[in-house]
Amino acid sequence: MAPATLGSEARLSLAAFLLGASVVVLPLLTRSGLQARTVLALYVAALNALLLLLYRPPPRYQIAIRACFLGFVFGCGLLLSFSQSSWSHFGWYMCSLSLFHYSEYLVTAVNNPKSLSLDSFLLNHSLEYTVAAVSSWIEFTVENYFWPEMKQLTWLSVTGLLMVIFGECLRKAAMFTAGSNFNHVVQNEKSETHTLVTSGVYAWCRHPSYVGWFYWSIGTQVMLCNPICGVAYALTVWRFFRDRTEEEEISLIHFFGEEYLDYKKKVPTGLPFIKGVKVEL
Repeated sequence: MAPATLGSEARLSLAAFLLGASVVVLPLLTRSGLQARTVLALYVAALNALLLLLYRPPPRYQIAIRACFLGFVFGCGLLLSFSQSSWSHFGWYMCSLSLFHYSEYLVTAVNNPKSLSLDSFLLNHSLEYTVAAVSSWIEFTVENYFWPEMKQLTWLSVTGLLMVIFGECLRKAAMFTAGSNFNHVVQNEKSETHTLVTSGVYAWCRHPSYVGWFYWSIGTQVMLCNPICGVAYALTVWRFFRDRTEEEEISLIHFFGEEYLDYKKKVPTGLPFIKGVKVEL
């Protein structure tokens, strides 16, 4: 993909994201006497019409509608975060979730445009991912209805927020450091430009993007004060990355041989109680 095309897609997605995030101005409109539901319906309809007008070719519209939706969720999360309700911490979660998915696309567009696609938003990651997300929403809603005080543990939510920020920053640092070597899909064939990255955050741990996602995902449940999903996420995500790490390291050993084995001996995975694939000598 040519640099000009890359810049176009990155700018397109950013403009659409900010357009969706402009939902934060809706409270100003409702103060003028208009009903909130009417304003919201008109706003959503106007957004879609504007996207269709500005990004008429279907591929551009598909990018724009996804980025705009994530911006809309981010904006709604901001409004909820500053509300005086028991749902304020869920607003933090909405901001974290939407920003994670959008930044995955944006960083890929900047960093590795050859692998860029609609899947780079990770919105259709897997059925298991969707079930896990919906389960956390259900748990928060039920517990907030019956035990609202349970969702007002600000110190715990702040701890979760710090975990989310740490995880997000580490993952994006890994993506930028790896450059074109980073891909959302485990590669089974080595490309001509594929090199072993051992500098930056990769000098601290072998799989910083996985470590970042690991703590980000668990942090979202700590933020929501979800005890059931908190434990379930920790166990499920740990098992997922244990298997994913072994799968990836088999490919890396095949690609780089002794170079990777030496690196593997010196640098840990970064994931708790996960050592990576075992190598028989």
